[in-house]
Amino acid sequence: MVNAAVAKARELGVSETVAILDDGGNLKAVSRMDGAPIPTIEIAQNKAYTALFGVSTQEFFDFIHGDPSLLAGIPTLARVAAWGGGFPIKVDGEIVGAIGLSGAPTVQNDIDCARAALALVPDAA
Repeated sequence: MVNAAVAKARELGVSETVAILDDGGNLKAVSRMDGAPIPTIEIAQNKAYTALFGVSTQEFFDFIHGDPSLLAGIPTLARVAAWGGGFPIKVDGEIVGAIGLSGAPTVQNDIDCARAALALVPDAA
């Protein structure tokens, strides 16, 4: 999955950090491409952690952004990242882990690279 995300990033001409967590939030793999800013190491992991809630981080943002109290409070929690680039990894409907990407100039680049990795998992959401 890391290789697929990095290949998509290269195709797009961007630098990414890719993080994969297991279902308990433990880091299983991380790769920072040359040129990806240092903070993206933590951000990618936080996006993956947030995706363990069961939805993509973009869907999570869409859920909280209409409620000022949620928008003000939830993103202050440790390991929570409420913007696109994180996805749960599901097998047979069960969350088995999550992937998070950070580093590209746009959130859409992060999303596209994550989706390239998820394409390797037949039942991924």
